[in-house]
Amino acid sequence: MGKVGIIGVGQSNFVRTYPGSLKELAFEGYREAVLDAGITTDQIGASVICSAPEYDKQRSPAGVVAEYLGLNPQPTFYVESLCSSSSMGVRLAYSLVKSGLHDCVAVVGIQKMSEISSAESQERMGRGTDIQWESPFGTMMPAYYALFAQAHMDKYGTTPEDLSLIRLKSSTYGPLNEKAVFRKALDLETLTSPDSKMTNPIASPLRVGDCCANADGSSCVIVASEKMATSFSKKPVWIMGVGAATNSVNLSGRELFTGLPAAKEAARQAYDMAGVTPKHIDVAEVHDCFTIAEMMAYENLGFAEPGGGRELIRGKETYLEGSIPVNVDGGLLSKGHPIGATGGSQIRTIVQQLRNEAGKIQVKDAAIGLIHNIGGVGLYGNVTILGR
Repeated sequence: MGKVGIIGVGQSNFVRTYPGSLKELAFEGYREAVLDAGITTDQIGASVICSAPEYDKQRSPAGVVAEYLGLNPQPTFYVESLCSSSSMGVRLAYSLVKSGLHDCVAVVGIQKMSEISSAESQERMGRGTDIQWESPFGTMMPAYYALFAQAHMDKYGTTPEDLSLIRLKSSTYGPLNEKAVFRKALDLETLTSPDSKMTNPIASPLRVGDCCANADGSSCVIVASEKMATSFSKKPVWIMGVGAATNSVNLSGRELFTGLPAAKEAARQAYDMAGVTPKHIDVAEVHDCFTIAEMMAYENLGFAEPGGGRELIRGKETYLEGSIPVNVDGGLLSKGHPIGATGGSQIRTIVQQLRNEAGKIQVKDAAIGLIHNIGGVGLYGNVTILGR
């Protein structure tokens, strides 16, 4: 059915507290994407709305958001895969266009996490695991990823200072991202000093500086057929590969604690579909909800051998000038993490890189980019490969 491209991307500012409604927030990312694509609402054949509904006060947000965006009577779909919802939404949009069912699909990621308290948010995150066998015992996201960090340190000798280097990189680029929550540059002393609030313990060995923050935000990705993409866009970005996988919800069913098998399998699928290897990737966005998550992503995506991720960050190979730039928009650690909007934001960054529109964070001659988006504690893995 021809190639499938991305012709428009948009994102709201990611903020700690958005003063408007959920649908108003959705409009901010959508408006930017429609203007970017140069199309009108009636040219969009369907919409895919993506969020994690346990944070929403609005039941069935897809219908409300689609109505507000003027996307009636077109069909709308609702996609939820925790933190990877909008990457999964792009996978669905790709399928709808590739099949010939629609020529153009808008994928809107949305989350207004400030509608509930931090305590309520943590409790809901805990319920992203098995509510019968795990979450009743108080497991929450920082504790889960602390287990991965402990395992990685035990097996490979990774240190807390290695994780601090990942946050240091994030804070190098966060100030350059006008849509990020945290735009303050940090130094290594601030990230490692016992007297700094950034080293306050959260779940050993993870500290404040190792964790991303909740946020409110929206994103939008407009996916189109080859004919429409070449008609409307001077710089279409093509979807080369999409991979998705799942893993056991309960950690007692996992065989590996130094990486995420769902991410590794999703990457394998995406590389095979795109016909490329990790060496072909010029720039990547990975799911750094915690510093250890970025470290594991280096290894799960094949940028480093298992245990070799620390050498990449120690050698600054994942910086803008390095061999494989990763999260040079600040990542989740700087941007914040509005769950349903995160994948779309990552895709937006890579699209801008491939169009040579990334400004101060532009990777030279970027032709192929990768997006790695994880849902839950490695329950859902999504990897998307884009090319010029």
